[in-house]
Amino acid sequence: TSSHTRVGILNNPSSKIKESNTAIARGILTAFLTQNNSNLKSFLSKLSKEETAKSLAAGTKITKFLIPGMDGNTFEKKYNTLGLDIIKTHQMFCQEVLKLLPGQMAVMSNGR
Repeated sequence: TSSHTRVGILNNPSSKIKESNTAIARGILTAFLTQNNSNLKSFLSKLSKEETAKSLAAGTKITKFLIPGMDGNTFEKKYNTLGLDIIKTHQMFCQEVLKLLPGQMAVMSNGR
């Protein structure tokens, strides 16, 4: 959040939700819950790169991608305890309330 913009993320996966295919989604959610805005922006930029996704899929730990200044201990504890239920809740909201198809993307806007 800033005086001009707020950003939030809703996950709407197209495949079965498992720990192995939700590393980036869980990393994003964890960062939103544990980090300040300046670190969050830099970390999200890093997570959005294709080479990061490939590296995570190959088994690299997400903590390798933490940026200087992030509270790594808090991030890691939350990441390791963040269940898949939150992603399932996001998916259900996207499909039942927003009427999105599985995997479909959308931008929502709500001005102050």
